[in-house]
Amino acid sequence: MKPLKLVIAGPVAAGKTTFVRTLSETAVVDTDEVATEAIGKSSTTVAMDFGTLDLDGVPLQLFGTPGQDRFDFMWEILSEGALGMVLLVHGQRPADFPRARDILEFITSRIPVPFVIGVTHQDLEPVWRPDEVADFFGVEHHQAVGLNATRADSAAAVLIRLLALIEEQEGANAQAF
Repeated sequence: MKPLKLVIAGPVAAGKTTFVRTLSETAVVDTDEVATEAIGKSSTTVAMDFGTLDLDGVPLQLFGTPGQDRFDFMWEILSEGALGMVLLVHGQRPADFPRARDILEFITSRIPVPFVIGVTHQDLEPVWRPDEVADFFGVEHHQAVGLNATRADSAAAVLIRLLALIEEQEGANAQAF
């Protein structure tokens, strides 16, 4: 069976690598390197994170994108052929939201895919709630969900929400014909 491809995107430190590592049932291929710029953490993804999991016999591939602008050429490469996208935003860093919006618009303008916004760091205070993030991005509230990227059940809930949106869109497309 052909694997399903999902893209995990977002600004630096939103939790993309953690999300992929949490969900992957295989060893994660990552390209983390020592950060050469002041980005608020010691290492950064320079090409991608890649993990896989089995979804009731269907292989699911997770491609995490780099968050830094200088690696933005990877966004389109990694998004090609994707069925959907999880855009992660750090709930305590609203200053990063415009950058996240740029990433979202860049990817969806080239590869129009269903997406959900995972709002990380919901266990901290103060933090933007998913409904507030949905309002900021101008999307339906069901497209934004709180997320603890270190917990498999929380990360899986985001995937389930995305897969439901993909299924919903495929149903709407089938009715259009």
